[in-house]
Amino acid sequence: MAEQFLAKGPEDLAPREVLLSMSGLDYMQAILEGRLPVAPIWGIMNFRLHGVEPGRIVLRGTPGFNHANPMGAVHGGWYGTLLDTVMACAVMTTVPKGSWYTTLEYKVNITRPVPLGTEVEAEGLVQHAGRTTGVSQGIVRGVEDGRTYATGSTTCIIMKG
Repeated sequence: MAEQFLAKGPEDLAPREVLLSMSGLDYMQAILEGRLPVAPIWGIMNFRLHGVEPGRIVLRGTPGFNHANPMGAVHGGWYGTLLDTVMACAVMTTVPKGSWYTTLEYKVNITRPVPLGTEVEAEGLVQHAGRTTGVSQGIVRGVEDGRTYATGSTTCIIMKG
C-alpha cells in the first residue's frame, strides 16, 4: 500500500474538477495509492484507508487520549466519524464520473467501548446504489480481538456535478 498523504491546507485538497473527472471508485483508489490527499479530519481522528473495492471500503484507526470523553473512554463522536466516513466512502465507490455525494443521515450503535490505543478496522458495505441515493452499513471490529465495537447505517444523496 502506498503512503497516503494528509491535506494540510485548502491548497492540498483535490480541485472539484478532479473529483468530477473520475468515478468514485477511481477517486477512492487514488487516495489509497497516495495520488490524492485524504481529508484533514482523517488525521485528527487517526484513521487511514486500508482497502477499496466496488461497494466496499475498509479503514483502520486507533483512538488515542485526544479522542476521550471526560470519563476517559472513547468519545461517541469518534465512532460516529469513523462509521460515517467508511459507510459514505463505500457509497462513493458506486458514484459515476461527473457526480458526487454527501451524507443525508446516519445511525450508530456502540456495542462496547474500544479501549484507548486499540487498533480497529471499520468496514463499509453498500446495500443500495441508485441514481439519487446510496445506502450502506458499517461495522467496527478490533484488529487483534475481532470483537464488534460498533455498527451503523447511512443514506447518502448522489448529485450531478
